[in-house]
Amino acid sequence: MNSTSSASPHDAFGNPLDPTVGYARGQLLSSSADEVRRLRRAQMVAAERVAEHGLASIGVFTGNAREFPLTADDLELAEEWIGPGRFADRLRAVAIDHLGGQPTDVAVVTNRTSGGIVAAVSALYEGRPVVSVVPDGDRSHASVIRGCALAGVELVETGGGGSVRDVIESTNPALVVITTVTSTLVRMPDDLTRSAVAAAHDHGATVFMDEAYGARLRPVLHDGAKSLELGGDLAITNTDKAGLSGPRGGVLVGREGPVLAVLARASELGIEARAPIALGAVRSLEGFAPELLLQEAADGAAVADALVARLGDEGLVRSDLGPSLAEDVVMQRALDRRGTDHTDLVPCEVTAAVGMLLLRDHGVLTVNTHGQPGGRVSIRLKPTAGAAEAVGGAVALAAAVDGAIDTIAAKLSDLSWFEALLFGSEGT
Repeated sequence: MNSTSSASPHDAFGNPLDPTVGYARGQLLSSSADEVRRLRRAQMVAAERVAEHGLASIGVFTGNAREFPLTADDLELAEEWIGPGRFADRLRAVAIDHLGGQPTDVAVVTNRTSGGIVAAVSALYEGRPVVSVVPDGDRSHASVIRGCALAGVELVETGGGGSVRDVIESTNPALVVITTVTSTLVRMPDDLTRSAVAAAHDHGATVFMDEAYGARLRPVLHDGAKSLELGGDLAITNTDKAGLSGPRGGVLVGREGPVLAVLARASELGIEARAPIALGAVRSLEGFAPELLLQEAADGAAVADALVARLGDEGLVRSDLGPSLAEDVVMQRALDRRGTDHTDLVPCEVTAAVGMLLLRDHGVLTVNTHGQPGGRVSIRLKPTAGAAEAVGGAVALAAAVDGAIDTIAAKLSDLSWFEALLFGSEGT
């Protein structure tokens, strides 16, 4: 059993870890506010590239398509007062089918999956510790951790292969959050998920499933069960990742009581989805085809092969949707190329700089530039449809990553260069 406060306190370079986000803060990216500044700069860099080279020059490698699939004919339904009632039945039908719910279940939409998770923790924890069950070796999403912090409640994490029942009995939770596939795409087998659900229900706890990725990765790529077929009371998934087109949002499906309690809390916090986003979620679910996800997986495998050919496989991790290089691994590569063992930077600043170079010079858009505060800071290359082609193919992408690390290595001692690159100034 591990609480969030007992996580390893330092990274591979001795930098203290922020317990909420799981990585070290630095001089440049010292807070969520700095990460927002980095995001705003990246948005401008992307806009400048589009102005010069066109929209087709950007390839999105975040795994999130974030398109807006409404047509002109949808605008009447997107009206705020009457529209939601007019498409409510369709939302319920497609969402229940997508997540494997029951005919009596209800469906709602939040403005983000993270927002829905925060609202769920706040609405359902009942003043008792929250247990978060994750695949062995990984951690809860930052929204679970922040949701518990905002509610002032203890979060207890446990691996799906561990003694989940013992953890539940010792902590007496009213809410158990289960993540079957994490943001790093580590997956928990269905049998372990069912066992965790049973342990929670035997104790009388509500089971909330964070299925941002799992709702599609397990059924399509691993012949697994749909989310609520695993027995949870309610489940949430993104509408813009793993084969879905966007817009960004969270679809929440499950038993009426807990789902409406979450919607009520989301509405109080101002994080429920407005009609255009909710209707966009309907169209996103309607447009889902397993073939899209299978193609994303194939493109990700090609990127992984190209990176191994260019950089070797040391520190590279393959996932269902593409490769990743941990922030500590990228930092060590840069230090080795520089021939030093010291820098005033921390790994998240190095990977953010790599991401900014990839975006500015090659049109490669990653979470390292466009991720939200607290998101993972490893270099993850999960291509959405057409992304690899937009940047010249997998081999060209691998060369771009290699070149960006070279540039970073040459600039490791120049903190002002990194500041200008991440936040903007002349001469970057």
